[in-house]
Amino acid sequence: MITFTVNGKPRKYDGDAEMPLLWVLRDELDLKGTKFGCGMGLCGACTVHVNGSPARSCVTKASDVAGKSITTIEGISADGTHPVQVAWAAIDVPQCGYCQAGQIMSACALLAKTPKPTDAQIDTAMGGNLCRCGTYLRIRAAVHEAAGQNNSAKVAR
Repeated sequence: MITFTVNGKPRKYDGDAEMPLLWVLRDELDLKGTKFGCGMGLCGACTVHVNGSPARSCVTKASDVAGKSITTIEGISADGTHPVQVAWAAIDVPQCGYCQAGQIMSACALLAKTPKPTDAQIDTAMGGNLCRCGTYLRIRAAVHEAAGQNNSAKVAR
């Protein structure tokens, strides 16, 4: 039996300890916001927070999170009012939207550790999250917006 906390609630998992956390979240706990992308931890679509740090849930085993705290996109804000979510909507970041949960999770982790990031810090923190639609300039602008900086370059929409 593996016990951990997800979005502030104690949880138990009594299945295969080798199962990726992604599938525990999606299939066992019915938290569908975390997306499957590449299955190798390279694209960032499956990003969650483990003890406050971004982690790729597709390559994190269930046994790796025993006793830890996991936050998924559903745990960021029940009503979508987290500053990063608000900024994402204000800047109109998503196009197809598939990667956005992972992008938002990485942005939240960055801002928790670096409240006023530079462009270089944003690029480094977000570098492991791929967006097929190429919304990287809007992502950077939204991170600045969420940080209250509003100093990013104008972005074509």
